[in-house]
Amino acid sequence: MKTLKNIFARFWAIWGLITFAVTFLIIFIPSLFSYLFKEEKRGQYYFKIISQLWMRGWLFLIGCRVKIYGRENFIEGENYVVVFNHNALLDVPLSSPFVPGSNKTIAKASFAKVPLFGLFYKKGSVLIDRKEEKSRIASFEAMKNVLLSGMHMCIYPEGTRNRTSQLIKPFYDGAFKLAIESKKDIIPCIINGTKEAMPIEKTLYLLPKKLSVTFLPAVPSENYTAKELNKKVFDLMWSELEKES
Repeated sequence: MKTLKNIFARFWAIWGLITFAVTFLIIFIPSLFSYLFKEEKRGQYYFKIISQLWMRGWLFLIGCRVKIYGRENFIEGENYVVVFNHNALLDVPLSSPFVPGSNKTIAKASFAKVPLFGLFYKKGSVLIDRKEEKSRIASFEAMKNVLLSGMHMCIYPEGTRNRTSQLIKPFYDGAFKLAIESKKDIIPCIINGTKEAMPIEKTLYLLPKKLSVTFLPAVPSENYTAKELNKKVFDLMWSELEKES
């Protein structure tokens, strides 16, 4: 039975790659219209809608139903630093597209070099090369500008996917320094199901699973140091993951 499951998961991963590529080509031209908006926030909102339509369609095709909880924690007219746990590449289609309102996410600069996809990828991202200090500094300023423009900024504070046996691994301070300097609250978000659908230790492996995205109540950044805010948000997310595990 285990062998059959592994064979199916690898064939399903190939199906996932094919449908990802085909659906991307379908939405690529409509997504370019986001560049026509003079105001970045409006262009980003249009881009988000296209991205969400794409991701809903693709997730349906690969048999991964997604439920979104806690949208009411976003107050209209406010924008936030939104932080996510990170277990699999499948987290990416569940983060930025499903955040209520215009937003951008922090992302690897290397992906922007992929033909066609790179143009799409850059539109929704603040790019960073973590190996270069200049890039890290520039990306921090770019993220502050995203928040200043009224959009949400989406960040994975673990930095990379969680390869440990822990529910989440320790957070970097960047997201919390950003929130404090920008005077923005943080909305923690828990992504569930992607670890089982796309286990990090397996290559070319995908299973249809139920997925969920849960936005928790906002955490004020005022009167905290970055370390204190880091710990508070970490503890909240750890506690929520314990409930759901």
